[in-house]
Formats: sequence, structure tokens, C-alpha cells
Amino acid sequence: MAASGLQILVAYPYLGTKGDLYSWYHWQGAAPPASLRLGQWLAGARHWHFAFMWLFTANALVYAVYLLASGEWRRRLFWPPRDARSAWETVLHDLRIRREPPRPVGLYNGMQRLAYTGVLLVAPLLVLTGLALYKPVQFPRLTAVLGGYDFARALHLGVLAALALFLVVHVVQVLLHPRTLVDMTVGGQAREERPA
Repeated sequence: MAASGLQILVAYPYLGTKGDLYSWYHWQGAAPPASLRLGQWLAGARHWHFAFMWLFTANALVYAVYLLASGEWRRRLFWPPRDARSAWETVLHDLRIRREPPRPVGLYNGMQRLAYTGVLLVAPLLVLTGLALYKPVQFPRLTAVLGGYDFARALHLGVLAALALFLVVHVVQVLLHPRTLVDMTVGGQAREERPA
């Protein structure tokens, strides 16, 4: 979705209305590198983007139902009284400011819960801004609530940037702690093999 979205951005690589561009966006007129784009032209990119849109939304809905129905939200989502201290300790440890590892709080530490909860909170914004951009005439109230078409477009791109940052941090964390890859792929915590 990100690659097709960046190709869509190429059609008008500015944020804000014509004649009144947003001054805080420093990449006005700059097109993303071709290696990061999918679709080759606007119509092709839109086809890819809308096809992925339904897959993304369906996946998010199934995951939300699973979290609620299974009660997993209690274990996986950030809860400040339980997780705030662990999250802070994790940040300090990862930045090498604190030597001691963070205290365990179950399967996930506080920072992991905070990151995943943040993703779950911005995902609906991604869908809503996408709908406002996709069908602004059919959803005029939604578009207005999101600050108008141009601001919804900026929000949509901002959420993409936030999710890209999450992805980069996630990959770096896996590279720093490769044993966690087993936990993520097969579930649970990796167990060391006992000698025979």
C-alpha cells in the first residue's frame, strides 16, 4: 500500500491547496524515489492501492474481533499502570542509558505494548482518511471532520510516515535481538534445547 500510495503522491507532490501550500511540509514538489513506488502511473497505482485497501481493512477487522473475543487485548495492549514503567525502562535500556534490562511484565514488555497499541490507534485514522480521499463527494461530513480534503491527505501521509517509522524500529529491534524472531514466527517464547 505504501508503494502505491507514494506513486499516487507523484501525481501532485505537494501538500496543501494550490496557492496555499503547507509551510511545515519541506518536500513540496519532490517525488519519492521510483524504487519505492508501485503502479507506474496514477491509474495503475490507484488500482493497486484500492485492491490492498480491502485486504488491509479486512485484516484489521479480523484482528480487532480476535482481540476482543479472545480477551487477548488484556495481555497485548498498553495499560499505563502496568506498562508505563516497563516502557520507560526499555527505552533507557535500548538507548544504553540504563544497564539493567527492563523488569518483565509477561510475554511483552511495556514498550512493545505501547508500540502495538499505537499502531492499532492510528490504523482507523488511516482507513478514515483513505475513505475521505477515495470518496470525498460520498463522504463529505467525514472529509470535513478530517479538516477537508487537503488536510486529510496530509494526515494520510503522516500516518504512513508513522507506520514506516514503526516498521524501521521493529526491524532494527529484531536485528538487535535475533532470538525474538523465533517467538514472532512460531509464537511463544523460544526454548533452549536441552542436551541429550
